[in-house]
Amino acid sequence: MVSTDFMRQLEGYGLTTATILYRMPDHLSVLQTYIWQQYDLAPRFPVLQDFLAFWKRELEGPLHSITVAHSRLIRPAEIRNVNGVFTLH
Repeated sequence: MVSTDFMRQLEGYGLTTATILYRMPDHLSVLQTYIWQQYDLAPRFPVLQDFLAFWKRELEGPLHSITVAHSRLIRPAEIRNVNGVFTLH
């Protein structure tokens, strides 16, 4: 079976890492870090946008800042069918 992550990479998804700084609900002067990582599509980042909407709707810690890094690990052009295999001894 082919993994879901591999299939997403072939569809153009790339590994996205977001460093989220948020304020502690009981101590607003204290910042906490949360690292989020998932396959997402740049530059709109719909998966990250959904996660941030969930955060704002369900969690009490107000967001301070978000830093995003994105990397396309495998692109469709990098995969080619091979008609034969050569063995060197």
